[in-house]
Amino acid sequence: MARIAGVNIPTQKRVVIGLTYIYGIGSYHARSIVKKVGIPDERRVYDLTDEEVLRIREVIDSDYKVEGDLRREVSLNIKRVTDLGCYRGLRHRKGLPVRGQRTHTNARTRKGKAIPIAGKKMVTR
Repeated sequence: MARIAGVNIPTQKRVVIGLTYIYGIGSYHARSIVKKVGIPDERRVYDLTDEEVLRIREVIDSDYKVEGDLRREVSLNIKRVTDLGCYRGLRHRKGLPVRGQRTHTNARTRKGKAIPIAGKKMVTR
């Protein structure tokens, strides 16, 4: 099992897919890393040599901000707008959508499970 940036990469998957398990590396960056190191796309993680794993690790360390550093930066950015008290910060504080989405319906991921209001009846005509 290859361990890159503190994450265990699944051995049965292709290298391009396995790299996406690292926080901060999506499919686009995974493909560019594999191309930079010179590994074929169809190579599996268990087929990698120690030297190839080391080269992948070096590329990620030098060019990308991943895992703990990236999580810390994102949380500090959210804390900054929250402390400023700007509109985005207030939305973060209230747990509502930040980027202008509607909340009359939907937004259940941010707002949580819908809570029924006791005693409210449907209006009939």
